[in-house]
Formats: sequence, structure tokens, C-alpha cells
Amino acid sequence: MSVPITLFIVQLANPLIMGLDKFSAALVSTAFLAPLIEEFSKIFPLFYRHGETQRSIFKLALLVGLGFGLLEFFTYVFVLEAYWPIRLFGLVFHPASTSISAYGIATKRPLPFFAIAVALHFANNFLALVNPFQINFSIIIVTLTGLASWRLYARTQEKIII
Repeated sequence: MSVPITLFIVQLANPLIMGLDKFSAALVSTAFLAPLIEEFSKIFPLFYRHGETQRSIFKLALLVGLGFGLLEFFTYVFVLEAYWPIRLFGLVFHPASTSISAYGIATKRPLPFFAIAVALHFANNFLALVNPFQINFSIIIVTLTGLASWRLYARTQEKIII
């Protein structure tokens, strides 16, 4: 469900970047709109889960993020012919960022955790576009996102969410 939502919202957002130069359009769509759209569409289905535990919501988020990451990976590699080793980071990043937002849903504080996931996504995409250094910053951002996800998983409980 999250991929169609993303594609639909992207189609609505495309007119907003028309008329911008190529770099500005890429910056707006990749660094600003994509994190908001993708993170929202990945967690949207999780708001409608009832009778789940905190831990099961977290695990569902990991699966939703992995599904999203796989579809994005295959699209970039096989359709857009991107270099596949670079796209592997998304297979770790998307499940981890989705689970951060899901922790917020599970603990009834979705906005701060959604903001954290969006900020990490923004940082990853922004640095991929304008990286002034030799190091690939995606490694750092993906590692931080994965560690944050791991720590939040440890905080989840088998407590049913009402």
C-alpha cells in the first residue's frame, strides 16, 4: 500500500517543482519531498492496526520498510540502471526508518519519531546530492538509523496497544 501512496503523492507534487533548474528540482524532490512522502506512506497502514503489541507493530514496520526498500531497489537497479551496491543501503535504511516511526505509533507519540525518521531520511538524501567530501555519508546515516532502530526495539514490550 505504501508504494502506490508514494507514487500518487509524487504525481501531485511534480507540478510544484516545474520551472526550477535541474539541481534545485532534484534538491526539492529528493531531499525535501521524498523523505516526507516516503516516511508517511510507509507508516500510514500501521495506524490502522488494532490489538497489536508494541513489538508486533515494530516488526510489521520492519517488514513494510523492507518491502518498500526492495521495490525501490529493484526499480533503481533494473529500471533506472543505478549501480546496485550503492542501492543496498536502502534495504537497511527503509526498514530501520519505518520502525522508528512505528515506535512512535506504538508509544502513542507518532510525531516526534516521525520527525526523527524524516530528518534521517532528509540527511541521507541531501548528502547523497551535495556531498562535499570523499566519504559516502550514507554509511554513517544508515548506521545511525539502524542503531536507533535497534535501541527502540529493545524498548518495545509485548503490551497490547489500545
